Amino acid sequence: MLGSRGARLAHVATTHQTGSEEETAAVGRTLAASLSAGDVVLLYGDLGAGKTAFVKGLAEGLRIERSEVSSPTFTLMQEYRGGRLTLFHADLYRLDDPREVDDLGLDELAAGGVLAIEWAEKLAASGARLAGTIAVRIVHGEGDARTITIDGLVRG
Repeated sequence: MLGSRGARLAHVATTHQTGSEEETAAVGRTLAASLSAGDVVLLYGDLGAGKTAFVKGLAEGLRIERSEVSSPTFTLMQEYRGGRLTLFHADLYRLDDPREVDDLGLDELAAGGVLAIEWAEKLAASGARLAGTIAVRIVHGEGDARTITIDGLVRG
């Protein structure tokens, strides 16, 4: 299948086992290599599952300093520039009204870089639809163990 820029798209579903925050970030770094402007990474997982650690890895993979990345729980949105692509990082945890999600204008942001959305289940509840999505599900196991499943279309 070909994407809008002529790149070959492939449906990918992979599962990764990690045992530390660094290993979780490494999975994000690997995914970042296949991302292009307009891609949306939807992050699912319980509190403390490692969603922000994964986004730190995405940032590194996009050549953005990992230390710049923090959870946008209270600001709702962070923007990180200076890398291969701009990384927009949204956290929908505190939003309860679907209209609040719509007011963020996520569809417009996505076109300008890579958009990573924590608590993506709130996006689905709003009825919003974003193109170019990759779902990342992080399940917290014993201790620091995580199971990360990535499902979506990536450029190959």
